[in-house]
Amino acid sequence: MAERLPPLYALRAFEIAARTSSFTRAAQELSLTQSAISRHIKTLEGILDCRLFERHGPRLELTVAGERLAQELKVGFRIIEQACAPFRAGTGDLRLKAPSTLTMRWLLHALDELKLSAPELAIQLASVWMDFDSVDFYAEPYDCAILLGNGQFGSEVQAHKLFDEWLIPICAPGWVGTELADTELVHPTPDRRDWRRWLAAQPLDARVNLDRGKVFDTLDQAISAAMRGHGVSIGDLHLVANDVRDGLIKLPYATAVASGDAYYLVWPKSSRHGPKLRELCECLTRLVPALDLPGLEFLPAGH
Repeated sequence: MAERLPPLYALRAFEIAARTSSFTRAAQELSLTQSAISRHIKTLEGILDCRLFERHGPRLELTVAGERLAQELKVGFRIIEQACAPFRAGTGDLRLKAPSTLTMRWLLHALDELKLSAPELAIQLASVWMDFDSVDFYAEPYDCAILLGNGQFGSEVQAHKLFDEWLIPICAPGWVGTELADTELVHPTPDRRDWRRWLAAQPLDARVNLDRGKVFDTLDQAISAAMRGHGVSIGDLHLVANDVRDGLIKLPYATAVASGDAYYLVWPKSSRHGPKLRELCECLTRLVPALDLPGLEFLPAGH
């Protein structure tokens, strides 16, 4: 019977490609080339005698058979991971998933501080690009994650708020103010959602054309572009507060707008790491950057 099973490496490659809708991201997660992932998928399709993906230009879409297999494999790989977990428990590491911008602009420093104040909390960090933050504890090898969201992560997930997201325009210290409608904009996301949220609370909303400007994939890239004088971007005030104090970033407008989202530490309610995760919550909360910058106005979500 075992000889008739498809190769485990092909099943794993398919499961990750299905979850991420990307051969490229599957290759990155498995430290393989994109062509290797493609070969694994073709091997699997040959063994199963069915197509698992359809390509529509650059877009990858699961077939009906692919969707069914992906759902079953997600559960199957989670069972395998849980079976192996007790044998890895001796390391004591908490496996933490976090978005890349948060990691670069706050979390790395916070974890360095954590090593000094709570050395018993060993953290194995995975910094991951996510357009919209998410984690699937049944399919991904993490004990906890820090996600930006509205706090609704499912009934089986425990969530602890770390800090709210406050959106505010940022630019280089030498930027000379002009009308925002005439300013080169920098967008942290292709859908321009952060500028849209901030402008919705401003009287100048209708005068700003969001179709123009430079577009990036991450907030960190946009912040870096703004710091180097390439335009005015939207930033998360918590993540730029220290740079503002150090004179590396200027706030051309004094209004911060709550997006309605916040960063949460989340983990499965069934986790065996409950005490460590609660200690991690307390430690990270103490290390959240202060927003004691003078002259700022804070507008709540939906203002």
